[in-house]
Amino acid sequence: MTTAAFNRRPLMLASFRTDSTFDDIPIINLASARSPDPEVRRALADEIRDACINVGFFYIMNHGIPKETISTTVDAAKKFFALPLSTKMSMDIHNSANFKGYTALLGENTNPENRGDLHEGFDLGWEDPLGATRANDGAMTGENVWPDSLPGFREAVLEYYHAAVRLGQSLFPLFALALDLPEDFFDDKTTKPAAIMRLLYYPPQTGPVDDRLQGIGAHTDYECFTILWQQEDVRALQVLNANGKWVDALPIPGTLVVNLGDQFARWTNDVFKSTMHRAVNRSGIERYSIPLFFGTDYDVKLEALPSCISDDYPAQYEVVTAGEYVRSRLEATYAHSNSEH
Repeated sequence: MTTAAFNRRPLMLASFRTDSTFDDIPIINLASARSPDPEVRRALADEIRDACINVGFFYIMNHGIPKETISTTVDAAKKFFALPLSTKMSMDIHNSANFKGYTALLGENTNPENRGDLHEGFDLGWEDPLGATRANDGAMTGENVWPDSLPGFREAVLEYYHAAVRLGQSLFPLFALALDLPEDFFDDKTTKPAAIMRLLYYPPQTGPVDDRLQGIGAHTDYECFTILWQQEDVRALQVLNANGKWVDALPIPGTLVVNLGDQFARWTNDVFKSTMHRAVNRSGIERYSIPLFFGTDYDVKLEALPSCISDDYPAQYEVVTAGEYVRSRLEATYAHSNSEH
């Protein structure tokens, strides 16, 4: 579709639903994201729109998070996961009412058909550098937990966290343009945005291949979108296309991966893809990754946008709040291991 056609209002996005058989994941340069020229921003939004409709995944370059911030956080993650298991288990996520803390190997089962996810994790939410959390923060209200034995760990992790949050906030105006909405459409829906970050450690999977034991099983993400840093020398992330083919999302130096989640799929009535993906680490070496899951305020209703509904394709989902949806998905993910605690 031409830019001129895209500029005509109202745009009935419902007619642009597609079941894509993509073989590649696009790379999008964010250098022009803050251009004063609205046509330049619109052109960038066109690229994002095409990726969201056809793939649900894209790489971003010129994302603005300093390389030093990333490397410092990765080093901190490596030190955390090297701690004794007893120390990590003192921060067990099952003891947290708001899903913060440590997840042991096989502590999650993202795909119910699998035997468990072969990774360790550390989850945190919003916290300013002085230690304050946000009041009335809905489903995920509550403090983070931090290890006492790693000086500088909290500071390093929060520096990356807030850099990724700023990046996420800068993407919302582009997503709004991609949906033919005012650039500030999401402003009042992201005053206290859900931003859950994970540090993840994947041991190498060796021995006979067991398709029911993966780094993380096939799943879609719960929020609006995910911003992912992945280790550059390890192939693991795979994305499922409409033909049932797993497409490798190979690490590209200097980029981050953005993928859409279920909140955007619900809001756009599946015009924007929340694409199934998994991670399988058969590299023979350890893998680290850092996803930040970015959603709206938890009290926002996920109701299909008018431009994404038509007589031929009415709303496909019941209306729920963002917080209700995320919490229900998290409870399901950890349900298989809750009985052990």
